Amino acid sequence: MGLAIAEKLVKHNIFTIISGRNQQKLDDAKKTLGDLCVTLNIDMNQLDQIPGHVKSIIDRYGRIDILVNNAGINMKKEMFDVTDQEFQQIIATNLTGVFTLSREVAKTMAPRQAGCIVNISSMAAHYGIPKVIAYTASKSAIEGMTRSMTVDLSPLGIRVNCVAPGFIKTQMSSTALDKDPERKNRVLARTPMGKLGLPEDVANAVYFLASDEAKFITGAILPVDGGNSIGF
Repeated sequence: MGLAIAEKLVKHNIFTIISGRNQQKLDDAKKTLGDLCVTLNIDMNQLDQIPGHVKSIIDRYGRIDILVNNAGINMKKEMFDVTDQEFQQIIATNLTGVFTLSREVAKTMAPRQAGCIVNISSMAAHYGIPKVIAYTASKSAIEGMTRSMTVDLSPLGIRVNCVAPGFIKTQMSSTALDKDPERKNRVLARTPMGKLGLPEDVANAVYFLASDEAKFITGAILPVDGGNSIGF
C-alpha cells in the first residue's frame, strides 16, 4: 500500500520522500517511482532520531506539505500468548512513532499555516478480529489520535484525516486467504461489493484527502473496505 500511495503522489507530480528500515526495498521502490522520489532510511522505533530526520528534510527541501503515516507492523497470535514486549513493540511502531513523527512535522507546518497529515488505520479499529489484539489496540488509538490532532492542528491550518483500509489484495493477504478458504469466503460474504480492494484504492483515498479537493475535510475516518465494516 505504501508503494501504491507513493506512486499516486508521484503521478500527480508531488515530490515524495519514501522511508523505511530496509534500504534495498527503498532502492527498488525508487527505481519504480523515478526522479520525483528520494529515499530516507528511518527506524520509527528510534524516537530520538526522528527530530533530526525531519530537520534534515526541512534544511534540504524547505518544507513538508503532506505527511502520510503508513508505517506499521502486525502480529497474529493468541491473546494469552502475547508477551508484554511483543505488545509494546507493536504499539511503539504503529502508534508512538506516528505521534513523534507527526509532532515534529506539524511543528514545521504550523508557521506556514498549511499542511496535511493522513494517518492509516485499519478495519481492526472498527470491529473485533481474533488474534490481533496489539495491532487492534494500536489502530484504534490511531483513530483517536487523529481526532485529537484534528482539534489541536486544524486551527493552525493543518488538516488531519485517516484512511481505514479493509481487506486489500496484497501478496501477504492473498497468501493468507488462499491458505484458508473458509476465512476467505467469510470475508467476501460480509463485503457488500463481494471482492477484495486493491492497493490503489487506498492510494486514491489518501491522495483525495491530501489534495485541495478535500480542503474542507478534517478529522474524517474514511473506510476503504467495499462496505465490509457495515456488512453482515
